[in-house]
Amino acid sequence: MRDAVLRTILLAGLLGLAGCVSAPPPRPDSGAGVVHHVVICWLKEPGNAQMRQQLIDVSNSFRDIPGVLRVSAGRVLPSERPVADSTYDVAVEVVLKDAAALARYLEHPRHLKAGREVLVPLAAKLIIYDFEE
Repeated sequence: MRDAVLRTILLAGLLGLAGCVSAPPPRPDSGAGVVHHVVICWLKEPGNAQMRQQLIDVSNSFRDIPGVLRVSAGRVLPSERPVADSTYDVAVEVVLKDAAALARYLEHPRHLKAGREVLVPLAAKLIIYDFEE
């Protein structure tokens, strides 16, 4: 029981620190590897199936943005494992050709509109991870 409490406190602290760190935007010259843009989203109304589907649908609309190789979006898969976070509602992974494609994607009108019209009204919290192969 004590170990579970300590793990929970450690995880909460790490998540809190992640929200405090602000990374600079990706540099187009950072490399030529495939880039994964992962967005973890907590809804303002946790578990709301309609809101969750709106986020998934708008994310899938990014598939034909230039430079996007693949989009995967879905709801949380609940887990009892202590290292697996099951508190979020939706996860999205956008795979892009390279860091330059990520920079263009982030400024693409469809992506910006989705943020304004869907993500901001529905999401209470986001964590974003970008990594390069």
